[in-house]
Amino acid sequence: MESVIAAIEALCQQILKLTPDRIEKLPQSGSDRVYFRVYAGTQTWIATYNINTKETATFVHFSQHFKQANLPVPAIVGVNAESTIYLQEDLGTASLLNKLETHGHGDYLYQLFQQSLAQLARMQVLGHQGLDYAWCLTAKEFGKQAIMSDLLYFKYYFLDTLQLPYDKQAMLDDFDALSTYLTRTQNKFFMFRDFQSRNIIVQNDQVHFIDYQGGMQGALQYDVASLLWQAKAELSEEWKDRLLEYYMDQVDPLLPEPVDRITFVSQYNGYVLIRLLQVLGAYGFRGLFERKAHFLASIPLALQNLQFFITHKRVGIVTPEFDRVLKLVVDDQMINKFIAPQANEQTPLVIEVNSFSYKRGIPLDDTENGGGFMFDMRGILNPGRFDEYKKQTGKDKPVQDFLEQRTKMDKYLNSVWDLIDITVEDYLNRGFAHLMINFGCTGGQHRSVYAAEQTARHLRNKYKVKVNLTHTNSANWVK
Repeated sequence: MESVIAAIEALCQQILKLTPDRIEKLPQSGSDRVYFRVYAGTQTWIATYNINTKETATFVHFSQHFKQANLPVPAIVGVNAESTIYLQEDLGTASLLNKLETHGHGDYLYQLFQQSLAQLARMQVLGHQGLDYAWCLTAKEFGKQAIMSDLLYFKYYFLDTLQLPYDKQAMLDDFDALSTYLTRTQNKFFMFRDFQSRNIIVQNDQVHFIDYQGGMQGALQYDVASLLWQAKAELSEEWKDRLLEYYMDQVDPLLPEPVDRITFVSQYNGYVLIRLLQVLGAYGFRGLFERKAHFLASIPLALQNLQFFITHKRVGIVTPEFDRVLKLVVDDQMINKFIAPQANEQTPLVIEVNSFSYKRGIPLDDTENGGGFMFDMRGILNPGRFDEYKKQTGKDKPVQDFLEQRTKMDKYLNSVWDLIDITVEDYLNRGFAHLMINFGCTGGQHRSVYAAEQTARHLRNKYKVKVNLTHTNSANWVK
């Protein structure tokens, strides 16, 4: 990442005529793009690094087009000659999802959802006018082939991992029938493709949109379904119904003629189903195949969302084999397979997580069973070799940024968690009382401290288990 940060600095000097005070890597999302916040005095920008130059070109082209149409997207400041890094306006850190988690499902959030849908309608219709769809990354239109692709994505990356028996030809026939039905939509305009609360930034109570580079021409209903049925948003049925009506009220004046609401809602339910399955396919790929903890943890909520939909909603077409298999997928017993066991007040298990210095000795476990896990962090580049970090620890943000940006710490810890989670779940189920997990490095100040802190956080969040965190070498840290 050092070369990327140097390239961002060079771009800032070229475009902004300044040298940044600092550049911070932002948490990685589901994509392969890497985001940075660039600081210079009181000003900030967002820098994006992406080796997929076609994706960069699409985002820049779409952004410039939407900006000219006075739509709420970030302004593009500049792009490097290689099209691997671009600078854009910084809209802030608060997404609609952040606002929802902070403020709950009250009037303020309802108004933000209304505003999001009103601006979505403008982006879909006004953004469509004059847009060159030749810039689309994959298909130019979310038609039958693209819908089939989403269904197969769900099949390969999620359904087939469950190893449920089903008639493959009958399933493909149902996929074909469903995708044909959904392509017979009345209106096709710009389709955002991933219109969820995480991609809506709220700045001064005004909404702005990001991450629309996957957009194409398609049905109006898909983006509305993506927002209102996002599992993490946990919107009530009343909110979903009222907000869908509100959206139709907003989009009608923008169209040549108002939508046929009965047909619109019927096809909307079909697009809700497609979106829920596409999300599960993505969670399956990122979680079950790439073993990313965040996506694994999201699977139960997504399945519960699909379960509710199948129970309460109807799509205007019968797909016998597909319907039968979906009922098996959302069975409570199946959902429970993806839910991590949770500790409670009666749970005896206490997990000791320690950081230590190999120079000063390994922590002893004097409990009856003894043992546990011992992870050697010395294969990770040591921040303590650099003067600016010598008096800091793994609890300090500059050291954390160093480990996240310039080492393979994240990959290392994901592998660690795959191992320890097996034991933690077994111990919770069997009523064991103690487990020790140790992280050691040379000085017990940087790498091991960071790893212990992150692991304690992971265990508390995932299992709600009691964790005692100790940095055994803290008395000897360089001050």
